[in-house]
Amino acid sequence: MTLPPDPPTPASPAPEPSTVPKQATLLEVAGAVFWSFFGVRKGRDMLRDATSIKPAHVVIVGLLAGLAFVLVLLGIVTLIVRNAG
Repeated sequence: MTLPPDPPTPASPAPEPSTVPKQATLLEVAGAVFWSFFGVRKGRDMLRDATSIKPAHVVIVGLLAGLAFVLVLLGIVTLIVRNAG
């Protein structure tokens, strides 16, 4: 009597698709930075962002958003001063 052969075992188990975080898109990073400017963020969104957004992306988008904010404010002030006199 012979035994059936053992099934092959994988070298390392593949991670489940639900546990592998996907890379955040530019729009998702911009949304996270936008809401962080207001200091409002849901806990579950913050946890999702912590696993899918790279810190360098947050810094770059944050600097660009801050620069855009300052330029808009300068444009508004320039427009008001130009029309006041």
